[in-house]
Amino acid sequence: MMKQWFMPALLAAALTGGGAQAGEINPAANPLLADKWQSRPLIMVPPSADNSDYERMRGIIETQRDAFNDREMVLYTVENGDGMKNGQALTEAETDALLHSLDLSSQGPLTTVLVGKDGGKKVEQQGFVDPRQLFDTIDNMPMRRARQ
Repeated sequence: MMKQWFMPALLAAALTGGGAQAGEINPAANPLLADKWQSRPLIMVPPSADNSDYERMRGIIETQRDAFNDREMVLYTVENGDGMKNGQALTEAETDALLHSLDLSSQGPLTTVLVGKDGGKKVEQQGFVDPRQLFDTIDNMPMRRARQ
């Protein structure tokens, strides 16, 4: 008797995402999990895409792209609730899991978070942050110093 309802119930759960409710965060969707021990994520969450401090920071990163890449960094942005990783769109579930894992809101002030290769937050700051200061922070990390 149990077999008659078990398979359809299992199939229904698989098709609906395991019964997750709308708005529920799936921690496994967090894109930072794939970056652990591989790269240093820099996450920038501006109040809007045209925020002047955010635009200035993005400009510095572009002019310092070699320094950014040399430090094995990846850039995450969340503009108006839409997440991107190095210019590639994230899914809504990935964006939600990213924000949730860092305890960030897409509705707040410009917030920048630097995550180390170990997955831990190294810097979290609101407002303008000079990316060159973040490079200095990375250069002083034990893992980076050991590589030099």
